[in-house]
Amino acid sequence: MVSVLADEATAKKLVNLLDDVGALLHGHFLLASGRHSDRYVEKFALLRWPRQVEEVCRELLSRLPWSTIEAVVGPTTGGLLLAFECARQLGVQAAYAERETEGSTRRVIRRGACFRPGMRVLVVDDVLTTGGSVRETLRALAEYPIEICGVAVLVDRSTEPVELGVPLVALLRLEIASWLPSDCPLCKEGVPLVKPGTTVREATQGC
Repeated sequence: MVSVLADEATAKKLVNLLDDVGALLHGHFLLASGRHSDRYVEKFALLRWPRQVEEVCRELLSRLPWSTIEAVVGPTTGGLLLAFECARQLGVQAAYAERETEGSTRRVIRRGACFRPGMRVLVVDDVLTTGGSVRETLRALAEYPIEICGVAVLVDRSTEPVELGVPLVALLRLEIASWLPSDCPLCKEGVPLVKPGTTVREATQGC
């Protein structure tokens, strides 16, 4: 179960921020799961703005239920940027869970990162849908004698319960409907389908 951290006023502020930077897209989108949706959270519309990333990370960290965080780890690519900023604000080290090889689902911790025994580690990511990248990150960290405080994400847009074996919190919860292709009302209306990350620019209003 995901615990949501933001109160109503903070949630509204965060939604407005995401809207302002163009991170909340409306259209007809093909999700990684194969399902279709009429809304999509384009995380990189936020992540290319350092000041806004600083703001949302500060909000996230101020509400975490864990203390004495000694390292922050995030999966590439979005989680890497958030891990760096969260670690910067906490004054601790950041590390990154990268794919072992191109196309691999296995992630590894590289680039000289090391953890001392018992170190308290926070895992952060951007948008939670199925939890796949977070699970891969936790598997990579399982090779080290550390303590995982928990997982923190900016946005929870999951449609099914996500169990990771550690506490999971989200700063913001967005309920976004999705459908199987055979049940998609947008397909029936003939709305062009966009696959985010490739032709998502077509669904935006420009730069």
